[in-house]
Amino acid sequence: MALRLLPAPSVTGRVEAVPLEAPLRRRPCSQESREDPVRFTHRYLVPVGLISGIIGIVGIAGCFTNRVEARRTLEGGVSVERGEYLVTVLACNDCHTPFVVGSNGPEPDMSRMLSGHPQELEMPAPPDLPEGPWIWMGASTNTAFAGPWGVSYAFNLTPDTNTGLGIWTEEMFVRAMRTGRHMGQSRTILPPMPWTAYSHLTEEDLKSIHAYLGSIPPIENQVPDAVLASDAGDESWE
Repeated sequence: MALRLLPAPSVTGRVEAVPLEAPLRRRPCSQESREDPVRFTHRYLVPVGLISGIIGIVGIAGCFTNRVEARRTLEGGVSVERGEYLVTVLACNDCHTPFVVGSNGPEPDMSRMLSGHPQELEMPAPPDLPEGPWIWMGASTNTAFAGPWGVSYAFNLTPDTNTGLGIWTEEMFVRAMRTGRHMGQSRTILPPMPWTAYSHLTEEDLKSIHAYLGSIPPIENQVPDAVLASDAGDESWE
């Protein structure tokens, strides 16, 4: 028991034994933290920091993904993903992407996806077909076609401003698919483009296709103008 001196009530003074308050007991540190604080930090504190950082990154990535998806889903049910799906199942690449001969035979050259008939491929006059059931023909690229209407070329569907759909508004595109008129108001869209089938697509489907075509990389490729047959004898080809 610790002792301390107290002032005496009398002249002689005396010593009393008075217990002191118990000192605060320190929480012992681990042997490892006392001996090597750097090792202790690496073993315990660094993993905690890494886990916290990973949780933060995952949260930020989730928010970013949700915002991207929200941007890709447009008003009225129109979406880029829906447009991509429709362009794929409606076989737009079969005519608007030039074919090349691959290991499995003719296949679309996806490096020129939906860019239309190659501008460097100048087609000669189509050969005359003999009388019979054959009435039309196509180029090896599957982007140029000849028949009773004349010669038609697959259009550049990429969003290039000068040679593709870059200046086409959503309204122009929908009207073209509904009426079968180039840009929705000029000449008839020529075979083999199956616009009569596509005209039955819903408004949302056509707008989704337009949205997707506007999202793909633009490719500058000037497709030749169609050559109408002089003896077509049908004003619908004019």
